[in-house]
Amino acid sequence: MRRLQHLRPADGATKDRLRRGCGRGTGNGGTAGKGHKGQKARGKIHPWFEGGQLPIHRRMTHKGFSNFRFAIDYQVVNVGMLNRFENSTVITPDILKCAGLISSRNKPVKILGDGALEKELTVCAHAFTQSALETIKSAGGTAEVIG
Repeated sequence: MRRLQHLRPADGATKDRLRRGCGRGTGNGGTAGKGHKGQKARGKIHPWFEGGQLPIHRRMTHKGFSNFRFAIDYQVVNVGMLNRFENSTVITPDILKCAGLISSRNKPVKILGDGALEKELTVCAHAFTQSALETIKSAGGTAEVIG
């Protein structure tokens, strides 16, 4: 009867690993399969090495534009999250910070239109999406842009 501990791969299905540099009897002794001397026998040469000439990534000029320095990094709040406040409340960034909906009072706040709003609220924020404005107005509230 065959048992799991007696299973072996078929003859010729596996090869022993090459033991480089372990003597002449291995077939890779002496130079360990790297040939004789030279740069490639001594250390690692990266594929992008160009023999000492100025590499292509330094020869090419910088092209393109990144908006990173000029982009406004908004803290976003969805309209559906504003249902936790009482009716006819004036919602400012300070109130949003106290409620834990934003992390900082110093960064601008943008209200997004995801979710439904069932309460009449006055929302003060730095920016609104079009769908957020429609949702707030359809619930009977007002949206004020902070300058």
